[in-house]
Amino acid sequence: MADKIKITLVRSVAGTLPKQRKTVKALGLGKINSSVIKDNNPVHQGMVRVVSHLVKVEEV
Repeated sequence: MADKIKITLVRSVAGTLPKQRKTVKALGLGKINSSVIKDNNPVHQGMVRVVSHLVKVEEV
C-alpha cells in the first residue's frame, strides 16, 4: 500500500448532498480536475469513500 494517494475531482458537486460537498471541500478540492495529494490513512480513505462517485484515486 502506498504512503500517499492522489485524489482528483472528476464530477461536479452540483446536485449532491451537503455532506458530500463539505467532504470535497475538506479534501481541498474545488473545481473539476483539481487534484490533491494526501497521506493514505483511514481518515482520508473514509472521506474518499463518501465521495467515491465524484473522485478518482491513484496511488503515488
